Amino acid sequence: MTTGETMEPIRLVDLEPDLGDFRADVIAGLSKERKTLPCKYLYDELGSKIFDAICEAPDYYPTRTELRIMRDNMREIAELVGPQAVIIEPGSGSGLKTQVLLEGLEEPAAYVPVEISREHLINSANQIAAEHPELEVLPVCADFTQPYDAPEPTREWRRRLVYFPGSTIGNFFRSGAADFLGKARKLMGENGAILIGVDLKKDPKLLKAAYNDSGGVTADFNLNYLRRINNELDADFDLDAFHHEGRHNEEEGRIEMHLVSDRDQSVTIGGERFEFRKGESIWTESSHKYTLEGFAELASGVGLEVELVWTDERRMFSLQYLVAKA
Repeated sequence: MTTGETMEPIRLVDLEPDLGDFRADVIAGLSKERKTLPCKYLYDELGSKIFDAICEAPDYYPTRTELRIMRDNMREIAELVGPQAVIIEPGSGSGLKTQVLLEGLEEPAAYVPVEISREHLINSANQIAAEHPELEVLPVCADFTQPYDAPEPTREWRRRLVYFPGSTIGNFFRSGAADFLGKARKLMGENGAILIGVDLKKDPKLLKAAYNDSGGVTADFNLNYLRRINNELDADFDLDAFHHEGRHNEEEGRIEMHLVSDRDQSVTIGGERFEFRKGESIWTESSHKYTLEGFAELASGVGLEVELVWTDERRMFSLQYLVAKA
């Protein structure tokens, strides 16, 4: 972009969940016998920034491993996707891996980031638009697990690619993962495809280290959930009375993130009272790990087939290209 050139304003589709939805979900989760909180609310503006820092932590392997897989195989990925694609990215975040994808594809027509954190989305979309002035950027502020329509580009395009990097598919239970893939299949259209990151099963020691990083960034990310509830829902969580734990559940093949109460205590949220025993936890997020065969079976159940898989040399992580079953 040359000096003095003005950039066309970003057109935002704003479907951001309202405060009432947030409060209802928090109250419902903390009212369960086993207390839980939906992981989507981890990503307010501050939470999204902290997660970006997690991605750079030495113990956290997924981001750097997936980036290396993408860079090593970008030419093949670009050949599969073809020119003038519309890239739709649910849960777009900062767009770090998106930059690699957009730079490697042949003349992408449009980019549709879908993100629940409005400010983070606007900042990221503006940055991508500034770095790719030839690209139509159409951000959608929404909970991507709920129904939404992808904006129609004004420019000519040939196919849709649903891009879902990271290990976000692992945040869903199996039924939820199948539901998401089914929605992605409809979103991609008849001649479209899905490019998805899938974290693979591995030594539990590596998993525990990744989700309990030595710098305490993941702990700060998890505890920020309580900070957000305090700030937005008139709550009185004592952040110093909870600590973060990343637990490996061998039977279910997942890592679980928990906030553990360090003492018996009471918390009020907008006038509602909740009791916590010492050692009781709030389950805030899961990250399921897959085998290649297990994920292919999951995709097949919703009418998708894995056309190609790329992995790193240690088979820690995979990037998979899915199309509709013939």
